[in-house]
Amino acid sequence: MFSHVMVGVNDLETSRKFYDALLGTLGIGPGVANKNRYFYRSPTGTFGITTPINGEPATHGNGSTLGFTTVSPEQADAFHNAGVANGGTSCEDPPGWREGAVGKLYLAYLRDPDGNKLCALHRPSK
Repeated sequence: MFSHVMVGVNDLETSRKFYDALLGTLGIGPGVANKNRYFYRSPTGTFGITTPINGEPATHGNGSTLGFTTVSPEQADAFHNAGVANGGTSCEDPPGWREGAVGKLYLAYLRDPDGNKLCALHRPSK
């Protein structure tokens, strides 16, 4: 459905360090520089970080969450831990299993250095 997702950041190098560590837990290589942006590519899409081209400060989307698929609860925990160790902050409930309308999910929420809300999600096979 999506070709790419891009989030605005205020300190490109701080955010590059954060996302290099975070996405590295998912097997995604370091960001590739392109002017005032870094791109992270996977077989299923591209994630990017950029300083806003209009020169205004980057802000997070209130109510927005970017979800990243993980292959196990352990990978979700590694994602969360790498984010917190590199300038992110944990948010919502601690990482763990949740039951809801879409079934059982393992979720790990955190915010990046600019406040963008991220989630590592593992959906067990049935």
